[in-house]
Amino acid sequence: MTIIIFLIVLGVLIFSHELGHFLVAKRAGVRVDEFGLGFPPRLFGFKRGGTLYSLNIIPFGGFVKIYGEDATTVATDDPSCLTAKSKWRQASILVAGIIFNLILAWLLITIALATTGLPMNAGSAPAGYEIRDAKLTVVQISPNSPAEKAGLKAGDTIISLRSGADYVYPQSAEDVQNFTGSRGGQEITIGFIHPEAKLKTAIVERAVTPVMGLVSGRAAVGLGVDNVGILKLSLPRSVVAGAQMFAKLTWLTARGLAGLITDLFRGRSELLGQVVGPIGLASLVGSTVTLGFGYLLFFTAVISINLALLNLLPFPALDGGRLLFLLIEKIKGSPIKPRVAQILNLISFALLILLMIVVSFHDLQKFFG
Repeated sequence: MTIIIFLIVLGVLIFSHELGHFLVAKRAGVRVDEFGLGFPPRLFGFKRGGTLYSLNIIPFGGFVKIYGEDATTVATDDPSCLTAKSKWRQASILVAGIIFNLILAWLLITIALATTGLPMNAGSAPAGYEIRDAKLTVVQISPNSPAEKAGLKAGDTIISLRSGADYVYPQSAEDVQNFTGSRGGQEITIGFIHPEAKLKTAIVERAVTPVMGLVSGRAAVGLGVDNVGILKLSLPRSVVAGAQMFAKLTWLTARGLAGLITDLFRGRSELLGQVVGPIGLASLVGSTVTLGFGYLLFFTAVISINLALLNLLPFPALDGGRLLFLLIEKIKGSPIKPRVAQILNLISFALLILLMIVVSFHDLQKFFG
């Protein structure tokens, strides 16, 4: 089921991105030869309006084949050719996919707020909005920690903590930290409720032993908890709050991406420790599903923002790289040699594929480690 949901999420993101290129190209009078989901070989397709619409076997991608975008295309005055359009018009077609991914993110956040609502802590809610039904919820589990081995998962609601005759009902993350931190090496029992439990009173109890080393200076069981409630709004208010959350997420993502790139150039960042491939992403989608449909929409919005910003990077195989080519051509007053552009795109694409393979292998190591 997780794989199916992951492929649906991936398909929505890719479809949105390619739809942006497709619609703006059509609007500009540029011929679109094919709109494909997935990469060849082709499963099936149909032709309409001069465009072949295809579904392909390899699901990790998609494409829009625009007449004239290929670096080997011979210069032509055909008005349906991309290269016959102004640099501004070409740039608008290239950036359309990025804009559509950003619009999708805003829509998904808005839909989540207006339907099921979004789980979040009070500090994450936009100014002027209040969450309801706040509960002490597991938001993070440390790998190979006592909590993970005991079967606790993100989304579980913490109800009680017991050690011998000591029995408490924690109300905050600090309560949990104080209880576990003072009982290093002592077995304690955590009472919690899984989010998918049919009866919300079905408390599960698991014994764990706090250990040193997970958190500096005190014993811990590997739980990250917070008071998480639901922010659910009317549709008009969801549109406004969704825009506020979207803007904040986009800014934080851009800042994080810039920091990662800066640290890479300074030799201070481990790329594999901070990048997730298709396998890791599928695992994250599976974990997100347990938190509810609203959170899945929100998580998809986060991925969509990341996809948009990554595509802005001036790397030849990405939209940002093609925008850079256009800028260079505008400055020098003549096209980049097709052979040069083709080689740069081929090398860049090969590097991206290699990176995906390496990251996926790293994900597998973490998954089976």
